[in-house]
Amino acid sequence: MNLSLQNKNALVCGSTAGIGKAAAIELANLGANVILLARNEVKLQEILALLDVSQGQKHSYLMADFAQPEQLQNTLTAYFSTGKEVHILVNNTGGPAGGSIVAAKVAEFTATFQQHLVCNHILAQAVIPGMKAAGFGRIINVISTSVKQPLRNLGVSNTIRAAVANWAKTLSVELAPFGITVNNVLPGATNTERLTSIMANRAEKTGKPESEIAAEMQAEIPAMRFGLAEEIAAGIAFLASPAAAYINGINLPIDGGRTGCL
Repeated sequence: MNLSLQNKNALVCGSTAGIGKAAAIELANLGANVILLARNEVKLQEILALLDVSQGQKHSYLMADFAQPEQLQNTLTAYFSTGKEVHILVNNTGGPAGGSIVAAKVAEFTATFQQHLVCNHILAQAVIPGMKAAGFGRIINVISTSVKQPLRNLGVSNTIRAAVANWAKTLSVELAPFGITVNNVLPGATNTERLTSIMANRAEKTGKPESEIAAEMQAEIPAMRFGLAEEIAAGIAFLASPAAAYINGINLPIDGGRTGCL
């Protein structure tokens, strides 16, 4: 099985923490040259120092805030104007705060749509020309199992994640003839800062201790535990590899069996 990513350039978004950080490390371990993308330069430099260089990789980073799509566009325009190519794009950014859909403000939908779908689209448009030229491309979107089964108390997230999934499926059909695949990874409850935030939010609203909230959530998972960011990263890395060339347009749940549908 060919999992080597030598001579491939991978742009990993949200790569200073959680799943994005784990994905950047795993892709570097497989030989990719990793371009980190996030808004905090200090954290970017810290993660850059962790990436494997034993196969001669050259890693770098870009700075942009997904709350400002124009800033992201300007950053990418400057980067690609020098003729650089990206072969692997991992679209990943933090989800919105939890809450019921009835109580959600219109501005929350607008902001989340910009941060997720619009920024994903800006990134895809920036990398696709180079992927077409190389005859190799992988676009992997880190979304949520909510695209298969909406999650309680995550109204805005459920809505926008579904939009991203359909955008990705449409893109996968258009790009398949060029050797480019587009797939979605759907993490379940994963032990990251995002999960900690969700549990804290629920604890505040219910008055229950966070340990009880965690136990209730784990009881809904057949594996009886939260996932690790590294386990999600392994799925991302496989989809990025040459071995996954005929896997296209799918949603891949990595959730310990929690999702109640196929």
